[in-house]
Amino acid sequence: MAVKIINENCKGCELCVKACPFDAITMEHKTAVIQPGCTQCGNCIEVCKFDAIEKSEEAAQTFDREAYRCVWVFAEQREGKLMPAVAELLGEGRKLADELNTELCAVVLGHEISDLASELIGYGAEKVYIGDHQELDTYRTDAYTKVIGEAISAYKPEIVLLGATHIGRDLGPCLAVKADTGLTADCTRLEIGDEERNLHQTRPAFGGNLMATILCPHSRPQMATVRPGVMEAAVFDPQRQGTVIPLEVNFQKGDIRTKVLETVKSIKEQVSLSDADIIVSGGSGLGSGEGFALLEEFAKKLGGVVGASRAAVDAGWIDHSHLIGQTGSTVRPSIYFACGISGAIQHLAGMDGSDYIVAINKDAHAPIFQVADYGLIGDLYEIIPCIMEELDRSHE
Repeated sequence: MAVKIINENCKGCELCVKACPFDAITMEHKTAVIQPGCTQCGNCIEVCKFDAIEKSEEAAQTFDREAYRCVWVFAEQREGKLMPAVAELLGEGRKLADELNTELCAVVLGHEISDLASELIGYGAEKVYIGDHQELDTYRTDAYTKVIGEAISAYKPEIVLLGATHIGRDLGPCLAVKADTGLTADCTRLEIGDEERNLHQTRPAFGGNLMATILCPHSRPQMATVRPGVMEAAVFDPQRQGTVIPLEVNFQKGDIRTKVLETVKSIKEQVSLSDADIIVSGGSGLGSGEGFALLEEFAKKLGGVVGASRAAVDAGWIDHSHLIGQTGSTVRPSIYFACGISGAIQHLAGMDGSDYIVAINKDAHAPIFQVADYGLIGDLYEIIPCIMEELDRSHE
């Protein structure tokens, strides 16, 4: 632990117990005891009147930093196809690996997926660790955690990156526990910030009202899930060469506690905001949920998809899967239409990487116009039908 109790100085006053916001200090035989929930915040040190609590030098580095090298990317695949977030992770991983002067590696699990190795190498992976087994055909937490956890223990990567997808958000914490290290979730920026090779992991905090930068200086590997759509994707080059390393996969009875009986795909239309080239988004300026019918018609004519601001989602006008912003999807389309969206900073963080932003709003002073490439001031219910009429004419 990073906080140490000096037993001979402790008077059992319990000031530290009351000061700890994490209930990580208890009293045993009238002496304070630090519990595993301690976050090293230092509140207890400040309130102690008897110099009975201090930062422990024993908490300094307890691992061999030099033994950990390489940047690993978890290459999520489904039905033999890599997910779009993988190229983004490899693009960001390449930057980190170059700065650390180390190798960029990918790890992929599945069944009969050997062809994915060349694809990952084409996206920049210098080494591909591949686990091929029938039990890995469909994602299950136990199976993936065991195989990748054992690989991390054997090969000791310095950094492990996963996409903040449904699978990544489930797998990441399990791997972190197995490796006895930390995990920063839903990162929007990564950078190497000091000579100790610490990864500075930045993510939204407190509902997106501020950005927190988190470090993991006392353990390795440094692990993070990265929000899809934030990082620039790696460029594929079929001429790249790399090494493929098979992982040993052995499962004993009881290793996998779940069984996949059937895979049922939803018949509900899926929203793929992160891959969309054109997005038409609506906000509170629509006035009601009925306004999204117009936006859906507009998006269909453009070959795009519909997005939404937090205000529209919270009002129940559209499903949460359409949400764009710090607490939703981050997108980089070629054209982004912001219809009736004021331009709150939380929303801008999710779409300001768009190539072109077109804002439609009655309020000429709306913040959205400060980032828009083109601004149309007026009633969206009059402007959008006019644009659609022009589109129809152009196709006649």
